[in-house]
Amino acid sequence: MTDLIILFAAAAIGGLLASIFRQPVILGYLLAGIIVGPFELGIIHDYEQVETVAELGVTFLLFTLGVEFSFAELNKVKNISLGGGGIQIALTIGLTAFISVTMGWVTSIPQGVFLGELLSLSSTAVVLKALMESNETSTPQGQVMLGILIVQDLALGLMLAVLPALNQPVDQIGIAIGIALLKLALFALGAIIVGKWLIPPLLRLLAKTESRELFLLGVVALCLGIALLTGYIGLSTEMGAFVAGLMISEVEYSDQTLDYVEPLRDICAAAFFVSIGILIDPTFLWNNLPLILGLVSLVFVGKSLIITPLVVLFRYPLKTAIITGLGLAQIGEFSFVLVEQGSNFGLISQDLYMLVLGTTAMTLIVTPFVFRFLPILLSQAESFPALETWLTKFDAPIAISEELSLENHIIVCGYGRVGKNVVKLLINQGHQVLVIEQSEEKIKKLRDKKIPYLYGNASSLLLLEKAEVSTAKGMAIALPDPMSSRLCVKRALQLNPELDMVVRANEMEDIGMLYQLGAKEVIQPEFEASLELSSHLFRVLGLSKTTIEADIQKIRESQYLPLQPERSPEEISRELEEAVSTMNHQWYTLPTDSTLVGMTIEKAYVRSLTGVSIIEIKRFGGETIDYPDAQTVMKTGDKLLLVGTPNDFEAFDYLATKKVILPNEGDACIWVSIPKNSNFSGKKLEELNLQEQFGTVVQGIRRQKKYIRFPDIKTDIQAGDNLLLFGQLDLLNQVSQFVSSQGAS
Repeated sequence: MTDLIILFAAAAIGGLLASIFRQPVILGYLLAGIIVGPFELGIIHDYEQVETVAELGVTFLLFTLGVEFSFAELNKVKNISLGGGGIQIALTIGLTAFISVTMGWVTSIPQGVFLGELLSLSSTAVVLKALMESNETSTPQGQVMLGILIVQDLALGLMLAVLPALNQPVDQIGIAIGIALLKLALFALGAIIVGKWLIPPLLRLLAKTESRELFLLGVVALCLGIALLTGYIGLSTEMGAFVAGLMISEVEYSDQTLDYVEPLRDICAAAFFVSIGILIDPTFLWNNLPLILGLVSLVFVGKSLIITPLVVLFRYPLKTAIITGLGLAQIGEFSFVLVEQGSNFGLISQDLYMLVLGTTAMTLIVTPFVFRFLPILLSQAESFPALETWLTKFDAPIAISEELSLENHIIVCGYGRVGKNVVKLLINQGHQVLVIEQSEEKIKKLRDKKIPYLYGNASSLLLLEKAEVSTAKGMAIALPDPMSSRLCVKRALQLNPELDMVVRANEMEDIGMLYQLGAKEVIQPEFEASLELSSHLFRVLGLSKTTIEADIQKIRESQYLPLQPERSPEEISRELEEAVSTMNHQWYTLPTDSTLVGMTIEKAYVRSLTGVSIIEIKRFGGETIDYPDAQTVMKTGDKLLLVGTPNDFEAFDYLATKKVILPNEGDACIWVSIPKNSNFSGKKLEELNLQEQFGTVVQGIRRQKKYIRFPDIKTDIQAGDNLLLFGQLDLLNQVSQFVSSQGAS
């Protein structure tokens, strides 16, 4: 009992300290295990008890993964999970066996195969925890990683079944594999039967008792019972727990099950990570640090070089492939199970056992940092043109529908539950719709319904260009992760600065950033549900429909501020920094003699002229303005946090330091398109004589993929160009009519 109390206390303290220092809590758990383990303080004496709780943690992690993932979710990535996961395991085992035997790390081929099995497995527990903390389980890379991890977990049962025969003749290995596959097939058949005919009535019976504890006990007993059964027949208990979760995922009580089991899962999972730390000998790590660091580097580089090309081969974007490759590059916790069994059969020496243990532990410690900093590094890499070209090399559409219509269309990014409803309503009203989606399963549905689509990454600039964003009427963004949504907004506005765009905010913290990046409307589902419930109650209480609609509109226009919980300036700044870290950004100090001093952000037309978004302002006197609104006045010495591309930053510096003609009070700006058959095509700006005739100034030319900022009078005009004009509104309308009338005869 004392050991368990120490275990959970160490986990709580380690996790708290990690949180205070803004580090992954997994790191805190691992370090806590090292400190209380036998190699440091030595206050944990009965490791078997700890191991039992740790095994429960892994079991419940995989059980809840099964409940959340479901057969429908698994079906979305079946190609990459079954094909890619299977190829990855085979390649890792084959290459490791060849290299280890050739280099003399092992003395026989079976030992090399066993070492390959250890390295082929990644950490379901660590990756799942990291994806949950970053809210990325629904992203393409999250789905791909989970799909491959599930295949690896299923392969564990086969590996365990083959272990006793690895030192035997080849024919016995074949027999062992055949028996293991037969067991898997029989278990799968039994799981389908039980999941279809026995689980639903059992859960209904438990739910009828209306007792939370009885429902929880029944579900836990079911999970552990199936896990125990799979262990008894020679398969892994973890696989049984995952299959038990999949069974429940298809029943109407899946959400209730998840709600009840999650606290139990989190407590036991924390114990699991502490138990890994207990196994780590810091002295051994220190004495062999160069060798272990070399092995860790070799594992990360080797596994990522195997996984990344495979993901690209299955037609995913390069960035998704890189994140997946490095995200799965660690050695998994189930390798501890394999290495224990392998040592019993003499498949691994004691020295190699300790090295594998240390290397595995180090890869698990490094993984949370990979998930935290890799997206930031990739974002920074995109600020260099050469690297951006390389990273977006595979971002072209995977497939394009035959029914594609790109004239006066509305683009919907994401065909999930929200996107599907938006598309349905738009089509019912007779609008031309184009859907951008990255899920193969959803593309099949769009193809069956003959809805125009682009199959690929909606935040890719190449894909947005292919979708003809520049001519679209509007755009609705309902993507599953915040980073993709932010990039999609920013890049769509690069192509069409006047695009009317509505975006779903996945989290409350995303609202301000999305508005700041240029979204015309941001919808947060939880707040919208609150508004609809309240409006109904207000009608019951006798308030007029007009009053209710006006009040709700005020809340929406205020970016849901009355509904948002109070947050300290420090919390808001921290959220802002985390969001900005995944985009190109830089700080800019406004010069004393800048033309922008004394102007509001709106009147300076900062986004229209330069493409940057001002996310934060730090005043000379110490005041900080997060998410400044359009009426914020810029002052001398202001430090502005800008988000944009390198070209945008150059344009902003030009705007701030050169004597650019800015609109006067009462002036406006419009985009005017040069017709394809225009007489102006091939002429220079000075020949249009717009400033003398109409008192208007051309401050930008958008030409296909290129944006010419602050063009001089010698700039050529081409058919299809869009000119950004400043001047009085009535004169701008005259210019628009004048340009439109200059068609070729």
